[in-house]
Amino acid sequence: MLNMVGTAVGGLIGWAEPAPSADPESLRALFADFDVQVGPTSADLDEAVAAFQSRVGLIPDGEAGPRTVHLLARYAAEARELSRFHNAA
Repeated sequence: MLNMVGTAVGGLIGWAEPAPSADPESLRALFADFDVQVGPTSADLDEAVAAFQSRVGLIPDGEAGPRTVHLLARYAAEARELSRFHNAA
């Protein structure tokens, strides 16, 4: 359901790619791309999401909605690319 909502919202605000998964394992993997280790509890994940939201100018509610997940995925992809660039240099 979240993927469908994310795709619809993403289309409205200019995202062409499908919404990434918002399941806890996927979110933790995206945070790991930034070298941010999230604790094992849902409260830890909520705290990490809220901190990310605050850093990128979203309302820090701790919920990984479509806008948050899209931005998290986009920044994680950029972090992976920068890491590849750094390792190739």
